[in-house]
Amino acid sequence: MHPFEPMAGYDNHVRLSSSKTRSTADAVHKGLPGALRSAARLWFLLLILAGLSLTGWAQNGDFASLTASADAARQQGDVSRAIELYRKATEENPGWPDGWWFLGSLQYDQNQYLPAREALTRYLQLTPNGGPALALRGLCEFETGEYVQSLADLEQAESRGAANQPRNTQIILYHEALLLTHLGRFEEALGKLAILAKQQADNQDMAVALGLAGLRMNLFPKDVQPDETALLSSVGKAAILLMNQDYEGSLRGFQALFAQYPHVANIHYLYGYLLFPTKPDEAIEQFRQELAISPRSANAHAMYAWALGLQGNYAAALSDAAKAATEDPSLPMGQLVYGRALVETGDSQAGLPHLQNVLQTEPGNLEAHLTLAKAYSELGRSEDARRERLICLSISQQGATPVAAQ
Repeated sequence: MHPFEPMAGYDNHVRLSSSKTRSTADAVHKGLPGALRSAARLWFLLLILAGLSLTGWAQNGDFASLTASADAARQQGDVSRAIELYRKATEENPGWPDGWWFLGSLQYDQNQYLPAREALTRYLQLTPNGGPALALRGLCEFETGEYVQSLADLEQAESRGAANQPRNTQIILYHEALLLTHLGRFEEALGKLAILAKQQADNQDMAVALGLAGLRMNLFPKDVQPDETALLSSVGKAAILLMNQDYEGSLRGFQALFAQYPHVANIHYLYGYLLFPTKPDEAIEQFRQELAISPRSANAHAMYAWALGLQGNYAAALSDAAKAATEDPSLPMGQLVYGRALVETGDSQAGLPHLQNVLQTEPGNLEAHLTLAKAYSELGRSEDARRERLICLSISQQGATPVAAQ
C-alpha cells in the first residue's frame, strides 16, 4: 500500500469521487512544502473518511431527503451543492454532528476558512474529543490569522491522537513549527522541525522554515524576501545534516556559512545549540564566537553560562549568566543560569528571586526546583527545602528530567 493511501477499515460509503479528490488537492493549505502538500491532500481525505457514520439517525420526511441529497452531492463531487444542503440540514437539526463535520470540512476544501472554523466548532461542541476536527479547525485558524488559537488547537489535536500516522504528523508538526517561529518560541520550533528533518531531509521549503527558526526570525516562509532565501536555505540544510547526525557534512555546511556570512547573527548560536546535546565542548566555542558577533545576545550568554556550569565552572559562568538575566529579564533560561550560578558560588539569598522568576513562567521547571531546594537548605529554611524536594519528586515521577541531564 502507498504510505499516504487511506488505511483499511474506513467507511467506503463516504469515499470521495476522483473529481472531489482533485478539488481537495487544489484547495489544501498553500503554504505547505511540496511533499507535505501532497500529504495534506490525502490526509484531508482521511479526515473525511475518519470513521464518521451517518447511521443511527432515525430521521424521516424532509430531513431524511435533505441528508440523502447532501450525501449524494458530496459523493458526486458537487461541492457547492453539498455545502448548501449540509448548511440547510444543520439549520434544521443543529444537533447533527456529522452534518457539521461535512459542512466544515467541505468549506475548508473550498478555502472558506472562517465558516469552516465555525462549523467545526459546532461539531466539537457536540463531539468534544474529535482530534481530527481540532486539527482541521487549527488549519482554518492558521489561514484566518488566529495564530495563538491555531497552535492551541493543533497541539490539543496532537495530544488526542490526530498525529498518530506519519502523514498526519508531518502536516501538524510543520504548522506547529511555523506558528512557534512566528510567536518567537524558536527552540520549540526547532524541536518540531528536528522530527520532520528525519523525514524531509531534502525539502527546500523545510530548509527555509528551519533557517527562520534557527536565525530567530519570526516570519512565515511566504514572507521571506527573495534576497534572504539563499541564506535561510543554506542554514536550514546545514542544520538538517546535523539533526540527522551527519557531523562532517554539517561542519562543512556551517563553515561555508561562516565564511560567506561572517557578521550574520545567530548562525554560530544555532550550530552550538544543535551541537550542545552531543558535543558540549565544541558548542562552547560556537557560543563564544556568537558573542563576538552579538555581544548583547541573552540567549548566547545563557547557553555559554549553562555550558560552563555543566563543567562545574560556576565562577566563570557567573558573568555571562548575569548578562543573560540583565539583557532579557523575560528569558527563563537567563534567570535560571544566573540563579544557579549565584547559589553554586555561595550567594543563595541573591539567587532566590531569579529562580522564583523562572517558576512564574515555567512552574514545572525541574532544574529551578532542584536549585531552590539546595538554596533553601543552605539558608536553613528546612521546610521550604523539603517542599521543593517533594515537588521535584512529583515532577520526576511524571517523566521530567533536569535540564543538565538532557
